[in-house]
Amino acid sequence: MSRPLGAVVATLGGVVLAAQSRINGQLGSHLGDGLIAALISFAIGLVILLIAVVSMPTARAGIGRFREAISTGQLRPWQCLGGAAGAWYVTSQGLTVTLLGVAVFTVAVVAGQVVSSLLVDRAGIAPGAAQPITVTRGIGAALAVVAVGIAVSDEFNRPGHLWLALVPALAGVGLGWQQAVNGQVRAASGSVAFASMLNFAVGLVALVIASTVDVSIRGLPNSPPTQWWLYVGGALGVVALSTAVFAVRLVGVLMVGLCAVAGQLVGALLLDVVAPPPGEGVEPTTVIGVALTLAAVGIAAVPRRE
Repeated sequence: MSRPLGAVVATLGGVVLAAQSRINGQLGSHLGDGLIAALISFAIGLVILLIAVVSMPTARAGIGRFREAISTGQLRPWQCLGGAAGAWYVTSQGLTVTLLGVAVFTVAVVAGQVVSSLLVDRAGIAPGAAQPITVTRGIGAALAVVAVGIAVSDEFNRPGHLWLALVPALAGVGLGWQQAVNGQVRAASGSVAFASMLNFAVGLVALVIASTVDVSIRGLPNSPPTQWWLYVGGALGVVALSTAVFAVRLVGVLMVGLCAVAGQLVGALLLDVVAPPPGEGVEPTTVIGVALTLAAVGIAAVPRRE
């Protein structure tokens, strides 16, 4: 039951990530700066995880196991930098979404992520045995990119600046690598909470640097909003990241990525049904894209025949 459990957990993490994206997007709109919104989200998430690590004996024990893994070479320093990839993903949003549009950005990220996930699984960078690039895994990955393209096809309205799609594509490559190395930290420390905390800490440092440059160029953001629920994105990010850290050792990087994408589309669809943005509704292409993404996950999950 470990593989079905890992797939379900990763999918639920994607649903949570969709909610986080909606909330962080609204926070960024109030502030007039999406990068500062991400910085606030990361900071809140890090505080939550610090409290969790301090209060949980198993997580505190993970600190000692982590230090031992670093000192013995079981864990390399570069394997502790997964949070930098998350920070780069957020930064790429701020740099390119306005020019590319959400649709092109999303497809480029998913394409980079599934290619990276296939290669990372093949190289055995994630915890567990290396997983070969089988026909079913390749078809599932390709179908996922097509499905996401269909789901957001109604938003393809900015054909210019397509060369900038390389930026989110590289961000997607980083996400695949991030899931793998975070899984290694979790395996070495024996604690999902500690691995998630380290990811948030590294990401926060990177975002502080990026935000400093951002503020020096664009100036200070607007005054923070007073609505409390606009600040729960950090807590949702903790849940989403923790599910990926937990699931990657059970199903591998590719399946975590595909399940998370499926969960994001399902979550976005549910949000559009329950609380649609003003003047918008559910598009048929979104429903088709969700169905195809779920089919892609099923195809990629088919075990290879010996």
